[in-house]
Amino acid sequence: MQTHLLLLLAILTASCNTRNTGDVPSYSTPQSFSSLPKFYDINTDSALQISQYIRRLFQDSKGNIWLGTTDDGVCRFDGKSLTYFSTSQGFSGSAVRAITEDSQGNIWFATNGGVSKYDGKSFTNFTTKDGLMNNDVWSLCIDKFDNIWAGTVDGVCRLTENTFRPFPIPEAAETDHSIGIVSTKVVWCITEDKAGNIWFATNGGGAYRYDGEILTNFSKEDGLLDNFIQWILEDSHGNIWFATRHGGVSRYNGRAITNFTEKQGLGSNSAYIMLEDKNGNIWFGTGGWGAYRYDGTSFTNFRENQGLTKNHIQSILQDNSGTLFFGFSGGLFRFDRGVFVNIKRNDIWGNKPTD
Repeated sequence: MQTHLLLLLAILTASCNTRNTGDVPSYSTPQSFSSLPKFYDINTDSALQISQYIRRLFQDSKGNIWLGTTDDGVCRFDGKSLTYFSTSQGFSGSAVRAITEDSQGNIWFATNGGVSKYDGKSFTNFTTKDGLMNNDVWSLCIDKFDNIWAGTVDGVCRLTENTFRPFPIPEAAETDHSIGIVSTKVVWCITEDKAGNIWFATNGGGAYRYDGEILTNFSKEDGLLDNFIQWILEDSHGNIWFATRHGGVSRYNGRAITNFTEKQGLGSNSAYIMLEDKNGNIWFGTGGWGAYRYDGTSFTNFRENQGLTKNHIQSILQDNSGTLFFGFSGGLFRFDRGVFVNIKRNDIWGNKPTD
């Protein structure tokens, strides 16, 4: 598995659309630009990007790497080639905000058209007809009991007997008009900690922890830097980290909250995504300042300096081989000896596809 995943260090190849019946074939030779997804522009470098916005990265139990995009559905890299899935293949939407896997090996996606489940052959979609509060879904979590949690712009739902049912989270009191989504009910991230608590990151209401019986709120009143929480991460020591939109990063050790801002070396107070790597470093993806790595003592900043991106990082993945990948607003990048290397869709051939 490690060998075929290392191929992603140099290649990510093309695919084309098929119907939602059986396995979706992919292609190991470049296709003409006329057959490629709509984001390609043959007059710019963006023509070579997997997608301009890689919002989510996920590696499944079989070693496949999934790339959720903002406009082009989801791509699967199987170690040899890329396969694109969109509404043409039965996928629920064009934007992918979360990807996860259940105990049966099904892959679940939060999209702008509902929730999709992929069983390896076809998609099953869940929408408001199946109880979702809204088809605009931003977060997903599968807990240890295989319950499916979905955060929509109108609140959180939990899947029970193939029907989503509302799970009430208090509506946020604050509103932020600096981004497109101003809903006070949206939940950006849902995650389960090692103790089985479910955490919810809200848009102006801080974070909530659900222990199976009681819903507990964590907010600025408790020491958090900001009530607009973008991401929640539990590290290997059991600390809970909160990435906030305007304040920086907060860490909760179960007793007290420690805050990290520009004063502690975090160059941007806007953090959107977090990941702990295999060495215990915590990585933060920021809005405009690239990535920061925290080694437990200090922060180190890494940026893409070739002008391709604006250094907005929306997703981070460390694959089974230990390689770090970052989804920028501008394409997919591999972290290689301290620098970001752009992975283009035709790197395997060394030249551009012909039209």
